[in-house]
Amino acid sequence: MDRWEREGLRSANFGIRNQVENILDALAEQRAHQAEVQRKLDTARCTATSADGLVEVTVDNSGVLIDVRFTADAARSTAEQLGRSVTEAGREAARRMREQTTQTLAPVAAAVHAMPDLPDLVLGAPSLRAPGEVESHHVQPHDHSQRWEGGGRPQ
Repeated sequence: MDRWEREGLRSANFGIRNQVENILDALAEQRAHQAEVQRKLDTARCTATSADGLVEVTVDNSGVLIDVRFTADAARSTAEQLGRSVTEAGREAARRMREQTTQTLAPVAAAVHAMPDLPDLVLGAPSLRAPGEVESHHVQPHDHSQRWEGGGRPQ
């Protein structure tokens, strides 16, 4: 192995080490925010009122009903109408909860997406984002002979 090949390997090694360090830094940052995100998710609640105003429901972060409140007008309604009102308000509260959860997790998803995938580091490796698939947009090995002006090697 000549001097230029060794230098090329050192350069590639340095690049991979740098990417791994960036990944580890991103993971440490995510861990620091994980407790806050989990607390937000654990305490998240969404409330919605039926269109007829007879029922108000609250759901937890799983979309499970945790509270149902009826207005005074609900006493004059039929059981069928109240059932429809509870269902309508419950669906809307669950939809809002999914939306809130997506917003809460968006920074985490963005951070994960910004990190390099395994094929970015190891040529031909399977993607960790889509198991079973080999990524075709991996980082190509650098041709260090074209790194210097004029395409030649340094003297």
